[in-house]
Amino acid sequence: MAREELAAAGKRLARKALYMQVIVMFVLVAISGAGISVNAAKSAAIGALISILPNLVFATFAFKYAGASKNQLVVKSFSQGAKLRMAIAIILFVVAFKLLHAIPEMVFASFAITTVSYWLTMFRQQH
Repeated sequence: MAREELAAAGKRLARKALYMQVIVMFVLVAISGAGISVNAAKSAAIGALISILPNLVFATFAFKYAGASKNQLVVKSFSQGAKLRMAIAIILFVVAFKLLHAIPEMVFASFAITTVSYWLTMFRQQH
């Protein structure tokens, strides 16, 4: 399989995983809102977005380049994306708790569930 084909397959896989995260977010928000409170739903949305947004940025960087002639650019872009993903997640957690006064348990639970849905989608598609 050519590198361009691998990159295209990787983009499709990342897109599927991100779509799954969005679906999981809507389910978590609906359950939290109906079963707990509006503030719980807001906190669940925040936690999910803290997982989704950094993954979106990472995927953009990870699949920015393809091809044998661009190996150095691929590695550099992948590394930048990974670092940026971590920095964005940290900043969003700070914003969630300092500015948005989100419920910590809801944020962390939603973040964890949404992140696991991303991993499971990636894993399931690989096998």
